[in-house]
Amino acid sequence: MTEPHGLEPVATFCGDCDCGCPQLFVDPAAPAEQRIVLTDDFGQRVQMSADQFSSLVEDAKRGRLDGIAAP
Repeated sequence: MTEPHGLEPVATFCGDCDCGCPQLFVDPAAPAEQRIVLTDDFGQRVQMSADQFSSLVEDAKRGRLDGIAAP
């Protein structure tokens, strides 16, 4: 999949196909509160600050998000 212009890729979630997997980017040109960009496979995107993203990562590490992915 082609990366959005000007964004620095960090991670691709899945990546085993060519269907437009969700991706994580840093947008160095964006204001600090919108610097982290998460895209989905439907062409949508979420932007957040590095602090907000760090909080999300900490919650994931603590297991607070474990139940979300369960069927």
